[in-house]
Amino acid sequence: MATNSPGAAMDYEPAGELKIGQVGIANLRVRTLDVAQLAREMRDRVARAPKLFARAAVIVDFGGLPGSPDPSTARALVEALRDAGVLPVALAYGSSDNAALAETLGLPLLSKFRAQYEGGGEARETGAPAPTAPQKGAAAERTAPTGGPAPARPAADPGLLQTTPVRSGQQLYADHRDLTVTTTVGAGAEVIADGSIHIYGALRGRALAGAQGFEKARIFCREFHAELVAVAGHYKVLEDIPAALHGRAVQVWLDKGELRIAALDAA
Repeated sequence: MATNSPGAAMDYEPAGELKIGQVGIANLRVRTLDVAQLAREMRDRVARAPKLFARAAVIVDFGGLPGSPDPSTARALVEALRDAGVLPVALAYGSSDNAALAETLGLPLLSKFRAQYEGGGEARETGAPAPTAPQKGAAAERTAPTGGPAPARPAADPGLLQTTPVRSGQQLYADHRDLTVTTTVGAGAEVIADGSIHIYGALRGRALAGAQGFEKARIFCREFHAELVAVAGHYKVLEDIPAALHGRAVQVWLDKGELRIAALDAA
């Protein structure tokens, strides 16, 4: 029976193909280590927007605390979040204590999250932490300590043009440039740009502009039915947007850290 040495080239088709890509994931920045309150807040998010948050993958980030929690408290939080309807899948990178905590919990660390907190604006929902925009090469949801340097504008680059519909389950990312979609973005689809996003058809999925912290990015669409819109991590879901704007041509932008949405003929 022939055997292959460890250094021998594989002469068979692998059972699974592994690729490192871009994944939309929510980042929960813990500000106060109150397990019951965090679970209530998450349960409320899931109840208000189940299509977005039910069984959503969540990164737990303890970087907003003075130190890492003890394993029993962290484990209780992970279980409480699962009971609230989401799926904690990793910890955000932090100190060596945080790395040890992740190992104890049996969860991976995602270092991209720490890099974004140090270099960009804070991702948030009015009154609460929020999902951030997906990041290139790892995971999303995408902030900086108060008084930190403002994120630089993405380098000039021709915009990405999409001329066919973005369908449910698809994700389109314009790296360091604007994105223009000449048709529709379907429910369950996601379009992301480091610059601004222009949609000349209906927006029924998610649109995340300024994905790397560029707060001057905007979103424009001709027919607004978005599941979620975000600029530099600040976001709103459809359930939180006045019904008078549904189906309208709108623009979305940040004004002094607050996400604003207005009809184009009224902005």
